[in-house]
Amino acid sequence: MPARPIADETLRLIAAVRDALAEHLGADAVVDERTLFGGHAFMVHEKLCIAVKGEDLLVRLPPAEHEATAETPGLRELDPRGGMRGYFWVEPDAYATRAQWQRWIGAALAFNPQAKASPRRHKAPAASSLEVRRKNHGP
Repeated sequence: MPARPIADETLRLIAAVRDALAEHLGADAVVDERTLFGGHAFMVHEKLCIAVKGEDLLVRLPPAEHEATAETPGLRELDPRGGMRGYFWVEPDAYATRAQWQRWIGAALAFNPQAKASPRRHKAPAASSLEVRRKNHGP
C-alpha cells in the first residue's frame, strides 16, 4: 500500500522546524530526520528533540517540569497515562506567534544536551544460507 501524501501544511511545518534548527544550531549541525510516532522526527545528537505530525509539534522537555508544563494551554501529553514524561504535543494555537514558536524550539533544544538517549536496538546479524545449511545438515 503506497504511503499517503503529506499535507502541504505539514510540509511547511517540517521546513519551518528544519530552518529553526539550522538557525539555532548552525547550518553544519548534524540533525537526523526520520519517521517516528507516525510523524517526522528531528534527532539532535542522536536524541529525539522535535517532531511534526499533521499541524502539531512534538517537543521533548525536562521530565522534572512535566506537571507544570502540562498545565500550559495548547499542549497535550504524548502519553496521558504518564509513561512518556516530558513529551508534549504543541497545537498550532500554542506556537502561532514568533515568541511562542521560539519558546518551544528553544526549550526543546535547551533540554536536548541533558536528555537521555534511547537505547540503540541492534539487530542480530542474519545468518547466511550457507551457515544455516552447515548448522542443520553438516558441511
